[in-house]
Amino acid sequence: MSANHRHPALLATDPELASFVAAEESLQAETLRLIPSENYVSAAVLEASGTVLQNKYSEGYPGRRYYEGQQNIDRVEALAVERAKGLFGVDHANVQPYSGSPANLAVYLAFAKPGDTVMGMALPMGGHLTHGWGVSATGSWFRGVQYGVRPEDGRIDYDAVRALALAERPKIIFCGGTALPRTIDFAAFASIAEEAGSVLVADVAHIAGLIAGGAHPSPVGHVDVVSTTTHKTLRGPRGAMLMCREEHAKAIDKAVFPGLQGGPHNQTTAGIAVALHEAAQPAFTAYAHAVVANAKALAAALLERGFDLVSGGTDNHLILMDLTSRGVAGKVAAKALDRAGIVVNYNTVPFDPRKPFDPSGIRIGTPSLTSRGLTAEHMPVVADWISRAVDAAAKGDEPALAAVRREVADLMAAFPAPGLPL
Repeated sequence: MSANHRHPALLATDPELASFVAAEESLQAETLRLIPSENYVSAAVLEASGTVLQNKYSEGYPGRRYYEGQQNIDRVEALAVERAKGLFGVDHANVQPYSGSPANLAVYLAFAKPGDTVMGMALPMGGHLTHGWGVSATGSWFRGVQYGVRPEDGRIDYDAVRALALAERPKIIFCGGTALPRTIDFAAFASIAEEAGSVLVADVAHIAGLIAGGAHPSPVGHVDVVSTTTHKTLRGPRGAMLMCREEHAKAIDKAVFPGLQGGPHNQTTAGIAVALHEAAQPAFTAYAHAVVANAKALAAALLERGFDLVSGGTDNHLILMDLTSRGVAGKVAAKALDRAGIVVNYNTVPFDPRKPFDPSGIRIGTPSLTSRGLTAEHMPVVADWISRAVDAAAKGDEPALAAVRREVADLMAAFPAPGLPL
C-alpha cells in the first residue's frame, strides 16, 4: 500500500513529512529488527492511537476530572485499568504515565524525598538510567547506590545485593533493567527489601509481555510496585503503567497526577487498552513463549559460531554479546549490521573496558522477529547473517554486507509485519 492511500490527508497537507513516514514503513518492513525494546504494534493498536481521543484534555482520574465532557474518556481509561488489573493480577493500575522514565520518577515522588538513598542495578551492568544512575535526575536528586553482576558468570549475586541493602538501607530498591538476559528472582529481592526496610519496585518494561504471557515469573505478590512501559514485549503504544498493592494506590496516583504530569494522552490510553485486550488472548501466550524459544535458539546458534554471550545465553527475549574476541567494537559492528539490514544497538557489557559511547558489545532480542512469525528454525540463518556481517565489519567488506541485506529483505518479504502496509 502506498503512502498516497495509507495517509491521504497527511500526503496532501505535508508531502515532505508523508515521505518520511512512508520511508520508515519501508525500512521497518524490509529490515530484521533485533533491538529488544522494539516491536510492531497491531493495526488495531495503531488505529486506536490515532483517534480523535487526541483532542481531549482529561486532568484527573475517571469520575474525578477537572474538565467536563469526559463521558467517553472515563470509559476508555477505566477499561484500560480493568484490563491491566485482570491481565497482571494486581490491586491497582495507573495507565497515565507518559513513558517508562516518568513512571519511575513518579515512584520516587511517591516514596522518597530528595537526598534519600535509593538502590538499583548499575547502568553498565544492565540497569536503567532511572534506577539512581549518576547522569540521570534520579542520581542527582537522590543518593544512588548500585549493585551489579558477578564477573565470572554475568549473573546477579543476591548475597552481595543483600549485603549492600543492609549496609545502605535504601528507601527504594529497583529490580529489573535493560540488558538482563536472565530470569529475575523477585522472591529473593522481596526478602532483601523486607530485611532492609525498603520499598521494592520491579521495573519490568522489557519483560512485561513475557510476564503477561506466562513466559517469565511475575513480580506480583513479591513487590510493592510494578513499573512498566506498554510497548516492547507487550506490543502496545509508547506509554507506561504503574501497578501496585491497594495500600499504595493513593500515593502512586497522586504522584502521577498532579505530582508529575497534567492531562493523560487519551489516544495512548486507548492503544494501551487494545494491547492489553490482545495480550489476554491465547495467541499472545503462544507469542510470549515463542519469543523466549527464539531467543534461546538464536543464542545457541551464536554460541556455535564462536560468539561470547554475557552470562552464556538467555532465559528471556534478550541477548547481550561481547564482541571483543571478534576484533570489532560494538559501535562499528552495530553500524555495519544496520547497513546489512539487521537493526541492533551497541551496548556496554559488564566490566567493559571501553567507553559507553563506544562499547564492546551489542544488544539483540527476538520480540519483533517473533511478531513477524519467524520461528526457531530461522534462528541459525539469523545467526549466520550476524556472523557474516560482524566479520565483514572487521574487514570493511561492504559487498558482503550488501549481500546479507538482500537475503534479509527476501526473508522479510515472506513474513510481513503486523500493522505495516503490504
